[in-house]
Amino acid sequence: MTTATQLPTPAWLAPDAPSGDVVLSSRARYLRNIAGHKFPNAASQIELENILQEILDAATAAHLDLKIYRSVSPVEREHFIACRLASHHFSLDKPGRALLLNHENSLSVMVNEEDHLRVQGLTAGWSIREAAQQSDDTLYRLGKHIPFAHSPKFGYLAASPFNAGEGRRFSSMFHLIGLAQSKRLPTVLRALSGRGLVARGLFGEASRAVGAFMQVSATSGPLVEFTGACEYLLKEERSARESLGRTILEEKAGQALEFLHHSTSLALADALRILAWARWASSIGWHGFPIGTREVDTLITSLELRTHTKEEHAAQRRLEMLRSALISS
Repeated sequence: MTTATQLPTPAWLAPDAPSGDVVLSSRARYLRNIAGHKFPNAASQIELENILQEILDAATAAHLDLKIYRSVSPVEREHFIACRLASHHFSLDKPGRALLLNHENSLSVMVNEEDHLRVQGLTAGWSIREAAQQSDDTLYRLGKHIPFAHSPKFGYLAASPFNAGEGRRFSSMFHLIGLAQSKRLPTVLRALSGRGLVARGLFGEASRAVGAFMQVSATSGPLVEFTGACEYLLKEERSARESLGRTILEEKAGQALEFLHHSTSLALADALRILAWARWASSIGWHGFPIGTREVDTLITSLELRTHTKEEHAAQRRLEMLRSALISS
């Protein structure tokens, strides 16, 4: 294993994204805890360091070639969170914490977040099977060298009792702007809920679906059920876009561009709405925006600007960034 110094570009931003007009990324995330150890919230600093070392030793024994991040700058932390390689509340500056990434940046392992292990495969576009294969393989190889805490009654044990059981979440990040604009989104989401799926905003739990960016996920049931539900959603979104037609899209995209022209600063929600229209417009070749769909997705990862303590500074930077990227010179 090696320690990397350069900030990684996540694999899910690759230009070749299946069904990338509608789906930004797919993720399969698993939690596991090591038998015989306290959960991170109850473990001492020494125990947390021991847990980390056990996991690093297991990764070496399993021949997992991973980059190790133990101490990062605020800019680096912002980057990892924005690229969804680490969670919002994962603090690498605490004892026994580490972020492990494969060299393709399609797999991340958080050590001693809420649980001892959070393993996630994160791939481009609609590719949940590939994401699941990445994380499944990693867990299988680690599991040969460390015992995972498991109960016949409760399944895989977790720091939060609500997460015990299968200990995994399948999710894909959808852009449902057609369904939102045609007012069909609530009906479709109710149908998904009946299939056991949950829809959340771009930034996860409790966040709003600004710009119609939604993370659709399931914590139980086989992969084939999640796949079927998401393919239904993909079909419904494309149908909604087709029914709305190009005229409405160009009108809305033009309004978003005009708003960007005349703004003096840009709140996060407004930036997401502009990028939502830019994303749809670029996917059909509208020339009002000079960038492609995946370039829009890259911009989305830069919007939160967490290193700025004052929102007015971040709002100004968002404005400058989006004007530079979206307005032709």
